[in-house]
Amino acid sequence: MSTQTLKYMRHAKRPAIQRHWSVDEVEALFKLPFADLLYRAQQVHREHFDPNAVQLSTLISIKTGGCSEDCSYCPQSSFHSTGVEDKKMLGVDAVVAAARYAKQNGADRFCMGAAWREPSDADLARVVEMVKAVRAMGLETCATLGMLTDEQTEQLRVAGLDYYNHNLDTSPEFYGDIISTRDYRDRLDTLERVRKAGMHVCSGGIVGMGENLTQRAELVAQLANMEPYPDSVPINNLVKVEGTPLAQAEELDPLDFVRTIAVARITMPTARVRLSAGRQQMSDAVQALCFLAGANSIFYGDQLLTTGNPDVERDRKLLDRLGMYPLAGKH
Repeated sequence: MSTQTLKYMRHAKRPAIQRHWSVDEVEALFKLPFADLLYRAQQVHREHFDPNAVQLSTLISIKTGGCSEDCSYCPQSSFHSTGVEDKKMLGVDAVVAAARYAKQNGADRFCMGAAWREPSDADLARVVEMVKAVRAMGLETCATLGMLTDEQTEQLRVAGLDYYNHNLDTSPEFYGDIISTRDYRDRLDTLERVRKAGMHVCSGGIVGMGENLTQRAELVAQLANMEPYPDSVPINNLVKVEGTPLAQAEELDPLDFVRTIAVARITMPTARVRLSAGRQQMSDAVQALCFLAGANSIFYGDQLLTTGNPDVERDRKLLDRLGMYPLAGKH
């Protein structure tokens, strides 16, 4: 194994001093010629990661539908008529079975998502058991459960939760156009609790919701200027679902999505930049450009929380064609 390969770890080493990015600086990155932007992103990527390794994560909905938030993009909101049923929480056995299947298919991180504003104490007790069981299988664990109290955050830490996901979704300025039932400060406070508890922060956003370029740059700057910036940064391309207010949103230029991946990589050099929702609608060529731009993690499996995802066989073939391989077994 080469010295170059040996330096790549599961979590890349953080720089001693984290750079502060102004919105103007981030917007200037977005405006670079496409080839120049990707070249710069690829240089940053290779400095910190094996450029041909990708982390495979599987996401399961442990509680689907009936959410009391009014997020304009979300088919699980009780405010929207999308045909998504309000279902009971999955049992621990069902989650463990799904995690076992995910591991057998090459995933090394297992993410559990619940459609609620925040968990009740009873709900969290069941999640704690899920986290313990999944972690005992040797998988990294991640959960996205909405807002947390200090006590709940500590319970998840003790259970061994590796990552907590809580996306900012969009810029502070545009946020009120998308969500009214929770403010931006609520999201930042939850992330701060997670950080103080010592868990890894997973936080990103959604593009293609009608935001302008400056607002997209504001989102990236907000993430990049966290101290420290998130260890994992999911970049989602809006999946338009009938019945949601954003069902008729204008399509985002695929190259603008690739630019967002590249800018995230440059501004957060040691984060795992995750190519997340919207992959099913992307061509293989666009996904390849995203990997070139610095994406090194994907959700792997036939479905995300309620929306489709490229099937496992398609992903395997794409990675083979690109000469890429799963992170599992390579670190």
